[in-house]
Amino acid sequence: MFDAPPWLHEQFEAALTDVRDNIGAEHTMLIGDDEARANTQFAVHSPIDTSCLLGHFQESSADDVDAAVRAAANAFAGWAATAWSARVATIERVASLIEASVFHLAAVVALEVGKNRMESIADVQETIDLMRWYCRQMRDHHGFAREHPNDPIPDHVSRNRSVLKPYGVWAVIAPFNFPFALAGGPVAAALIAGNTVVLKSSSATPWSGWLLAQCMREAGVPAGVFNYISGDGATVGDALARHPRVTGITFTGSRPVGTQILRGYAGGAYPRPCIAEMGGKNAVIVSRYADISRAAQGIVRSAFGLQGQKCSACSRILVERPVAESLADRIVELAREINVGDPTVRQHFMGPVINRQAYDRFQRACAELKTDGQVLTGGNILTEGALAGGFYCEPTLAQLRLGHPLWEQELFLPITLLTPVDSLNEAMEAANGLDVGLTAGFYGAREEIDWFLGNIEAGVTYCNRPQGATTGAWPGYQSFGGWKGSGSTGKASGSWYYLQQYVREQSQTIVD
Repeated sequence: MFDAPPWLHEQFEAALTDVRDNIGAEHTMLIGDDEARANTQFAVHSPIDTSCLLGHFQESSADDVDAAVRAAANAFAGWAATAWSARVATIERVASLIEASVFHLAAVVALEVGKNRMESIADVQETIDLMRWYCRQMRDHHGFAREHPNDPIPDHVSRNRSVLKPYGVWAVIAPFNFPFALAGGPVAAALIAGNTVVLKSSSATPWSGWLLAQCMREAGVPAGVFNYISGDGATVGDALARHPRVTGITFTGSRPVGTQILRGYAGGAYPRPCIAEMGGKNAVIVSRYADISRAAQGIVRSAFGLQGQKCSACSRILVERPVAESLADRIVELAREINVGDPTVRQHFMGPVINRQAYDRFQRACAELKTDGQVLTGGNILTEGALAGGFYCEPTLAQLRLGHPLWEQELFLPITLLTPVDSLNEAMEAANGLDVGLTAGFYGAREEIDWFLGNIEAGVTYCNRPQGATTGAWPGYQSFGGWKGSGSTGKASGSWYYLQQYVREQSQTIVD
């Protein structure tokens, strides 16, 4: 991804031309076997240029949500009874269909999210790899059926086994920033396990969700086994999460919403599984013995990739005082070299933030930083020329005292904060001082790494990594899941332990 061959760019550009020639259409929901329309529709415009209409999408109602859940419930018995090997084969066909259209789908992601081309391609490719990883886990564990020893009963054969069985209807509520990977990954896991699914995409990225639905349908996923709805999270998402016939949910989004869902799923007639990934405020600790050039490179990539709109983005830099100035100077130098603009253009690393709300939040945060701290670079919106039509912001580094509220808020913006510390222990206390713990990074001497790994409270850790200080997990290579308020289960996506969350154990004893 950091040294892409020419053919990759050529195929992306060809796909982008084709996608741009076919924007503006209306897209439906998928409920059972019907391409259903809601009573009202909403328009989606690109954050790259808000005059660019991407399409019209269905504003699902509570009745539409109920219809989708009922379709999934009706399809559950047949899908659960389908051999696990057949379910795996179906999801492998979905992955192959996505792979065959990876550049077309990536072009849609770029226009819809404002991701640069490499991150857009990676989003779609990660979806493929997540699907195949979960298929592999199911296959390697032979469907998660285990034989136990026979009971020692005279004159009888008492056979024992343990099997993992699906729950029922599974809801997936996906975020805008990874509209394929954070939808397709959990959808695949739920389906492989034998659940049926209702997916709701972010209202900012419904086109990606609709395209995933088309891949599901084309691959032969039976009617009702996968359903797709679209609309506002506060209404449609809430109706889906609260539906009494939903037996489990995967949610990726804000901590307040995830916590509310989790509490609801812990109550009721009986507790239901809730897999919630709820963001972070990710810190990197830089030792006086660090390679400053490597640290700065990793920090810039993690702080400003996707305009800081990643739950894993590097938003806090805790650096030992002897090297604080040199690190800050190098980050400033690299940040000022970043090309900001239309992210579909090859030389642009940063595109726009997702919407007006994020744009306004950036301006408020930077005004606060200029008052209470020191903005070392950035701090402004960009409105000249072609940038006037979108939501473009400068990559921003600011120095700010520990304890300021902005050290605790997940801004989801191209802003990272730096403060010098007197010791690594002070840095660790600050890094662990929040109620979240998704990702964390460290740059320092080899003999300091065990100390870092032994003390940091985060689910994903990186040491001396130039590709990204706190970002870049990939299925089968780095599992991705948070501690504390960043996650609800302690199990990470893309790991050996994720798929089992979508099934429940049944002990079976048969006496002959």
